[in-house]
Order: sequence, then C-alpha cells, then structure tokens
Amino acid sequence: MTLSISQALAVFQPGLPLAVALSGGADSTALLLACADRWPGQVRAIHVHHGLQAAADDFERHCIALCAKLAVPLAVQRVDARPAAGESPEDAARKARYRALSVAAHSLGVQHVAIAQHADDQVETILLALSRGAGLPGLAAMPACWQRNGLTWHRPLLAVPGSAVRDWLRVRGQDWIEDPTNADPHYTRNRIRAQLLPVLQAVFPQFRDTLPRSAAHAAQAQLLLTEVAEQDLAALGQPPRIAPLRALTRPRQANVLRHWLRHCHATSASAAQLNELLRQIAACTTRGHRLRLKVGTGYVLRAGDALDWQPA
Repeated sequence: MTLSISQALAVFQPGLPLAVALSGGADSTALLLACADRWPGQVRAIHVHHGLQAAADDFERHCIALCAKLAVPLAVQRVDARPAAGESPEDAARKARYRALSVAAHSLGVQHVAIAQHADDQVETILLALSRGAGLPGLAAMPACWQRNGLTWHRPLLAVPGSAVRDWLRVRGQDWIEDPTNADPHYTRNRIRAQLLPVLQAVFPQFRDTLPRSAAHAAQAQLLLTEVAEQDLAALGQPPRIAPLRALTRPRQANVLRHWLRHCHATSASAAQLNELLRQIAACTTRGHRLRLKVGTGYVLRAGDALDWQPA
C-alpha cells in the first residue's frame, strides 16, 4: 500500500539521534525536513560529495543552506568515487557513498541512518533484477531496514511514490537540486523511469503496491533458504565435506554452496559457474578426482574429502 510522507513517518521508529543521508535532491531533502519536524534537535545530516560532476558543488551548497535553516548539524564527506578497472561507475559510487556515510555516522555518534529511496526506486530495482535474471536475493529488492558496519540503516519512504515526495515539497515551498544525470538515457534506471514506469501506470495502476509485495514474498522465501543453508552447512562442516554434500538434492547443494561462498568467502558464483561446480561435485566419486574451478573472485578446489576456496 502506497503512503504519504506523513503516514510513512508516523510508522517510522528509528533510534535517536538519527542521521539522514542528504544528497540535496528532492527525496533526501524531503526526508530531512520530515525527520527534523518530527524529532527536533535529534537529527543530523550527512552529505557525500562525490566530485564526479560539475553540479556536485551546487549540491553541497544546497545542503549547507538547508541544514543552516533547519539548525541541523551537517557532516560533509568528500570521496574519490572513480571506478576501478572492470567496475561500473554506479557500483563504485554506491560503495564510496556507504563507506563515507558509515564513517560520518560514527563520527557524529549516531547508530541509525535513514536513506531516502522511495516506491519508484523500489520498482526500478525489481525491474532491473528481473531484466538480469536475478534469483531471490535480487528479486527481494531493497530492504526497509538492515544492519551494516555497526549501524542500523532505514529506508522509511519505500512505500511513498516519487511524485508524492515532490508534491509534498512544493506545498511547503521547498526547493531542491535536480541531479542532471537523472535525465541521462545512458543509465538504465533513467530509461525505466522515463519510458517504462508510465506504461506500467497506464496498464497496471497498482504496480507500486503489487511489485513490492512480490519482492517481500521473495525476501521471505530467501530467509527460509538461508535458514536451510545454515543448517546444511553446519551438518557438512567447514569447509564442506564432499560426500555428505553429494547426498543432498541438487537444489539444496546449490543453496548451501551459494551460502558458503557468500557468507564465508564474500563472493558469488554466476549461474554457469554454479552449474559447472555442481557437475564436477557429482563426478567426485573417487579420491583421485581433482577439482579446481574459477568461481566468483577465486577458485573452488578439492582438498582431500572437502571443498576449499582460494582467492584469485
């Protein structure tokens, strides 16, 4: 069910003091105003200056002026968000942003951070996951609350449509900075927003309710699969022994191997890599069978009667 900003903030119960990630765009500007109204004196703001575009200085000036008007303490973090070789610019900027937000939050003495993604952002995330053939973790899209780097992160506006955010700001006469990259068709999210969401609105007017509902079902199913994987990995041992692994059904083998790689080695296998790994495990019927396969950022290999993983 979509909500207004007032309704979303009414059910938002973070720990205080609260830091708001403030980019200077409409969404984070609205979130900061709403939080500062509800918890006066208990809100801080963090602005990350990526330095990737000419408008970055305008964003910083907007954030400084807004926080001064609201009497909200502001921490500005400047980062180098240039991508490494083979890394997408979006991923590089996202990682740099979360690192900077974490550092600033700890320096401000807060344990809860609010991010301003809204219902349209959630739908875009789901559609991107579908386009990439993602599994349940991808289809679960963005969680409303999660833990990272010793902090609790919140997305209180996930049920609020993007248009409602801007309408709320206009009623209050509050301006914001429009990110020029939001109109760049080079980015898939922008094409989804400009071309696909209007079609969904015309054909499936309730898509902001129904697609996130499917994402919530996927997230619940993934939690169950994680519980099964934890139980299976405990039974297989660490590292996982091959013989009891082969005794599991193929779907449970795939599930526990994904869990082992992700949670024990911070990597993940592509569908092709996982299928080949399962095929080779099925062939491990003798002690002499060797196994060494590129998986994620390293190699899965046989070490006696168990599997091992080595970074590349």
